Amino acid sequence: MSGQVLRDGAIVDPSASRKLPSPEGKPTVTVLDYGSGNVRSAVRALERAGAEVILSSKPEDVLNADGLVVPGVGAFETVMRELKAVDGIRLIGRRVAGGRPVLGICVGLQVLFEAGVEHGTEAKGMGEWPGKVELLPADVVPHMGWNTVKVPEGSKLFAGVENERFYFVHSYGVQEWTFDVIQPRMAAPLVTWSEHGAPFIAAVENGPLCATQFHPEKSGDAGARLLHNWVEALRRPADGGQSDSSQSDSTQANNTSAHGGAPVSEEGSA
Repeated sequence: MSGQVLRDGAIVDPSASRKLPSPEGKPTVTVLDYGSGNVRSAVRALERAGAEVILSSKPEDVLNADGLVVPGVGAFETVMRELKAVDGIRLIGRRVAGGRPVLGICVGLQVLFEAGVEHGTEAKGMGEWPGKVELLPADVVPHMGWNTVKVPEGSKLFAGVENERFYFVHSYGVQEWTFDVIQPRMAAPLVTWSEHGAPFIAAVENGPLCATQFHPEKSGDAGARLLHNWVEALRRPADGGQSDSSQSDSTQANNTSAHGGAPVSEEGSA
């Protein structure tokens, strides 16, 4: 790979800057642009949360930003196909392997699991976490509107909004969590739950990799606070979070996810 260097677990062009320009010391965030509906609300919400935000699928923007946000609306299989078309799956994997923060939203959470089943067809996910996305066993779907969440102790993402409601738009979800910690120094992921017909995963915090089933950008003050918590964490290394290039490969390995794991939204099923 002539002309390229390994940086924080990612192969990048040496002519690219260490990170994107960050006016006034703001953390830089790239919202992955792969054709996932209207993401402007997410961009604006992240800007209000204190980040310098760009919408891009360029590898240098995706790999060098302080944080990456992966939005998602529509069908599981369609989102996976669109991510593959911009090399998004490889780029997301590079960031996670290097301990670089990633936040998935809605179907951006779902595709991090092993598989999704919609209308009897199973599609392969990224497999970062074990589990399958399936139709919620509720009398009414989609699950659309505000709902409470059950936040685990120690959550940094939900700090200050543990008892608030968040806005959901989905018909499918992950209803079981079977994660086994296989590395002695690896902290168990923190899983937040909600319920619609049955309990389902509302959010996961797993070192550098976090995701929410709900839309924080549409969740009012609670969502704004959650995004602010995530953006503020980009300013400093956190336990299992963003790594510095001086960290050892073994430290980076301990920050990775489990594997290396659809509602009808206003823009389609998810």
